[in-house]
Amino acid sequence: MCDSGEVNPICFDLEGPLAPQDNAYELMRLFPNGNRVFEVISRYDDLLTLQGRADYEPGDTLALTAPFLACHGIKESQIANMGRKAKLTSGALQLVARLKSRGWEVFCISTSYEQYALSITARLGIPLQNVACTSFPLERFGRLLNKDDLALLQEAEDRFSSLRTDDEIQQALDHFYLQVLPKTNSGDIIAKVKPVGGVRKVQALENFATRLRKPLPQWVVVGDSITDYKMLQRVNEAGGLAIAFNGNEYALPHATMSLASARLDDLCIALEAWEEGKRQAVALTVARREKAGGKGDRAWFHWLPGRGDMTRPLEIHKRLRCLVREEAAKLG
Repeated sequence: MCDSGEVNPICFDLEGPLAPQDNAYELMRLFPNGNRVFEVISRYDDLLTLQGRADYEPGDTLALTAPFLACHGIKESQIANMGRKAKLTSGALQLVARLKSRGWEVFCISTSYEQYALSITARLGIPLQNVACTSFPLERFGRLLNKDDLALLQEAEDRFSSLRTDDEIQQALDHFYLQVLPKTNSGDIIAKVKPVGGVRKVQALENFATRLRKPLPQWVVVGDSITDYKMLQRVNEAGGLAIAFNGNEYALPHATMSLASARLDDLCIALEAWEEGKRQAVALTVARREKAGGKGDRAWFHWLPGRGDMTRPLEIHKRLRCLVREEAAKLG
């Protein structure tokens, strides 16, 4: 990359761009049927987001799963340990190091629980003050639950595991989360967890922009899923560069450009163009790369503004998303 002599800010989502696993999913898998329970709650999250339910943000899954993690005695140390051992997305370490060496200011805004997010970002060399994530005093939450709470949560796990259709999921989880839990200690737990997703990601980004005195048209953001679409949309509309990396159908329509690849550091091609001439230069570079096509599992670029048919980009991103994120790829 050429040295432009100015600070370029870039903000990554964590799960997907920087690390392939979904931490909450892996935590739920620590107890029987937990994986299926999480998949149902994750689909419920998608449904509520797409419906635009008031006071609900994409990524609030992490609040809805909190009572179950507390019920099974999951420890905060287990979450942090997962972050210390988790696989990083190929090329993430190299890209962050390269950006920092060129004077970029690197940030991360993650819906992930803080114990996991801070472990991953520390490994990547992203400063603590440049990370926004979900506060999660899980062991304190566990002390709130009594025997009746535990029994109720166990019954819910059995019920959730049997749900198959969207209608079943919507009806059962609406009843559980809107009518049953608010009367219990588990409802208090959910009220206390504020996942950094959706509009809260936008707010965190605006806070970083204010602190750095860099307005959003000067920012690059990288995301991949439903929790990121509002952040991608906000930066794209502001004239910055919003990148969908191995994105799903919720992220791609709101991004400026996309990269489907087995390696995150293939983004260097677009980020070098950003250094040289911001969005206009990126548009020209990505158009050339898109015309040439990617090679195998690497460097599939698409310029997205004005594109009507997303079928081909979605096909490529789905393939690479499944390759890189494995089981987590099926989650919204």
